Amino acid sequence: MKSGKYLLLAAVLALSVFSAQAQNLPKPKEFYFDEDRAAAPVVAITGVEGDALIDQLMKARERGRKTVEATAQLAHVAIAGGRADLGGQLYQQALAGAQDGSHTWRSIRWNYGWDLYRQGQFQEALDQWIPLVGAVGGASWVPPTLGLALWKLGRKDEAVQWFGAAVRTEPTQWTDARNFAALLPDWRQEDRDTLAEVLGAWQVNPPTWP
Repeated sequence: MKSGKYLLLAAVLALSVFSAQAQNLPKPKEFYFDEDRAAAPVVAITGVEGDALIDQLMKARERGRKTVEATAQLAHVAIAGGRADLGGQLYQQALAGAQDGSHTWRSIRWNYGWDLYRQGQFQEALDQWIPLVGAVGGASWVPPTLGLALWKLGRKDEAVQWFGAAVRTEPTQWTDARNFAALLPDWRQEDRDTLAEVLGAWQVNPPTWP
């Protein structure tokens, strides 16, 4: 049933052409203490899953109720269901419907970045996250997340530089990989293991500041 619902959605989805451009990565700041409430799942519908969730999200879009949020949640569901192309189109539509720089816009980009990352599209994920780097001053999620993506891209020196910002911010927490499960509870273990490699490189040659 899910595949049929996705096909129906793809048929009615108005597609636009979006050009992807690589983003320029800024230099890390000294500290990243700030909480970013936008760094959380976009949720329009709760309490249901599977086909029922897809039905309710599509109805929410049709009725204009939390249209942007419903579109973003549907994008995540589509990607999780193996429909990466459709999910990407929905994410782009959600971004186009959100005000640039708004809480919702930031949350959509944050989530889209993670869905891209989990598909192995590390540069594309980084491009979603970079515009969020300075959104709330110094969001605490930024150093480990950018460190992870850069490491996967083979940009290991930059990854260590960004991870160093996490260490400067909370030195007692980020210098022991055994803390990563508590610090990063929503990450996959394989990604925490990758960040442990970044920590290992940091320990060998800690970057100086500035």
